[in-house]
Parts: sequence; structure tokens; C-alpha cells
Amino acid sequence: MLSVQIANFNHIHFAKQICDEMEASAKVRGTGIAKRSVVYIIEKMQEGKAVIALTDKNEWAGFCYIETWQNGKYVANSGLIVSPQFRQSGLARTIKEKIFDLSRAKYPNSKIFGLTTGLAVMRINSELGYKPVTYSELTTDEKFWKGCQSCVNFEILQSKNYKNCLCTAMLYDNQQKERKDAKEESSISL
Repeated sequence: MLSVQIANFNHIHFAKQICDEMEASAKVRGTGIAKRSVVYIIEKMQEGKAVIALTDKNEWAGFCYIETWQNGKYVANSGLIVSPQFRQSGLARTIKEKIFDLSRAKYPNSKIFGLTTGLAVMRINSELGYKPVTYSELTTDEKFWKGCQSCVNFEILQSKNYKNCLCTAMLYDNQQKERKDAKEESSISL
């Protein structure tokens, strides 16, 4: 049995294991992933900006966190990782749903985005209402792009003047969704 919950101070002892698995997983897949420090992951847990999946024996099973940009105008759901023994179980989808809901609750007027090279994450994001977009529709905050420096594909990003890379950019625009829902509702009532 697994539970997915908002991470807190009680979970900081999992931070190194999470960071190690993020790095190992990226190497196995041969894809880029921006490395995060143990301190950074702990901060996300302490801020209530992360979700963690645990077994009923209190073993770490998965993780994801939130980062905000441009004073909360943009929110990135980042660092999705599932422990190898729990992959292909649907846990990644549950974690993404929980971090998405947390993002919408904490930042209801923000645009939520992610960068990924993984087809499974693209599918989950699509089901949540994200749309593929060009990098120009993402945050312009230099700190965000600086976070890509530890990725093996950073040179590609730089050579393309931060306009594209091997990652697919996906965006959930809450404002656009509300406008679409309102338009559909008004056309139904006609």
C-alpha cells in the first residue's frame, strides 16, 4: 500500500536518496535532468512545496516538487522520480496529480509548466490539461534556465538561445482553461 502526501520536516531524511535516484535514473535513461542538491530538496519539503510517496513501511517510493517563477506567475512541477521497484504501477500519475492539485491550490492564478524528455510524463501532463508549447511561452526568469546548467543537454539549450532543447515544454494555463470552460458553458445554454 502506498500513500502520496505533502512532504514535510518528517521526510527530510529521504532527500539524499531522492537526489541519488534522480541522478541514477537520468543516467540509465540517457536523458538530461537538472541535478538538485540535497539542501534544495529539503527546502522544498520544509516549504510544503513537495509531495512524497511512501510505503506502509515508511519507505520512500516517489517524489515531485514545486518551484515558482516571476512572483508566482509561473509554477514548475519538477523532479518527478519514482523508485525503480514502483515504476510501471501508476504511481507517477498519482504523484503528478497530487503535485498538480497542490500547485493549483497554492497558486490558483499561475501558469503551471514542466519540461520533460519522457513520453510517460508527456501523456500524464496531457491528461491533466497541459499543452505542448514553445519555450517562449514559459518563464523568462534567468534563474529557471540557470537550473538547466547541470543537465547533459545544457549546451544544446545554450546553442539555441534558450528557445528549444531536447525537452518538451508543456503548459497548463488556468486562465485559458477558465475562459474555455466559460465559453463552452455559454454555448451550451444558448
